[in-house]
Amino acid sequence: MSSKKIAKQFVDDTTGHILDTTHKVMKEFTGDKSKSEKILKNIIKTIIKVGILYRNDQFSADELKIAESFKSKFHSLAMTVISFHQVDFTYDKGFLKTSVEECRQILQSLIARHLTDKSKGRVDMVFDFFTGDELMDAIFDPNGKFKGHMDSITADLNKLMDEGNL
Repeated sequence: MSSKKIAKQFVDDTTGHILDTTHKVMKEFTGDKSKSEKILKNIIKTIIKVGILYRNDQFSADELKIAESFKSKFHSLAMTVISFHQVDFTYDKGFLKTSVEECRQILQSLIARHLTDKSKGRVDMVFDFFTGDELMDAIFDPNGKFKGHMDSITADLNKLMDEGNL
């Protein structure tokens, strides 16, 4: 069974659409189908593993607080992405990179005692890709080739927030 089919059991349709659109951005940006698929696979594996840990009550009380911190920080990051995309001249790469890095650190502390070094490396690979200067500049270029994809991603992020799912 493919990672995408497995992921659909763990994520809603809107999140699945965000993942599909993100995959398109990665593939177009890198020009490398296998690299974009590897990054997507790492995202999906991480979502599934954290979901399984949560559903099976594997997190301690302190880790649940870390999970809430991650959820809050990721929500803020999503709002930042939406704002930077929708409001001209607001894109601040330094601020965005700092926010993404904070999400990485929180997620790494959440999975620290549960996942292998290989899984932790997958998380780092994903975050390293998305904090790349060229990618960030390209996706927030208001006249760039990723505008349509970013319109779709930000609309889906708004939908998830409106539904209380992000």
